[in-house]
Amino acid sequence: MKRFLAAAAAAVATLLATSMVAGAANGGRVYINETPISSEQIQLLEYAYGPIQSGAYWYDPVSGLWGQQRGPAQGQIAAWLALGGQLRADASAGNTRVFINGRELHPVDVERLRQIFGVVPEGRYWMNAAGVGGPEGSMATFNLGAFAARGSSGGGSGGGGYSSGPAGRWGSDGTCFYVSTEAGDVMGPGC
Repeated sequence: MKRFLAAAAAAVATLLATSMVAGAANGGRVYINETPISSEQIQLLEYAYGPIQSGAYWYDPVSGLWGQQRGPAQGQIAAWLALGGQLRADASAGNTRVFINGRELHPVDVERLRQIFGVVPEGRYWMNAAGVGGPEGSMATFNLGAFAARGSSGGGSGGGGYSSGPAGRWGSDGTCFYVSTEAGDVMGPGC
């Protein structure tokens, strides 16, 4: 885990040190977890992920999931970025009694999980950036990353998936995940 955090820190440092950043999001404010972020943070995010529209978003630093305030998850970025305020339980305006990392899921999120698992029991769960999770205070009982890798049509071997960006490359083959940056490589459990 220390090696993973060191690699992630090196990737963020690389982004911070570069002078090649895109312009700020159309001059408007960007709020993450109800807190405005700086124009420098917007520029770094745009460099890594593309243009960002001004507006209000939620961000789960544990899983890296994000979405528009009061809406379902729309994507995933790097976990553990120091962005905005603390994630609130009502960030997605959910009424599902299904919580992941403290956020009550939006009905669309729960429907997506039902399509994968068939049943989504009400309760409180944790989930990391690799999609591995389980009930709060307990060991892992599911792996969304493995499911996504099985369903991926591009990259990797054995049907696995991968992504890449200015900070490096990451992916999963369905049984393990990896992160590869200039600072080094990290492989998760099951590799």
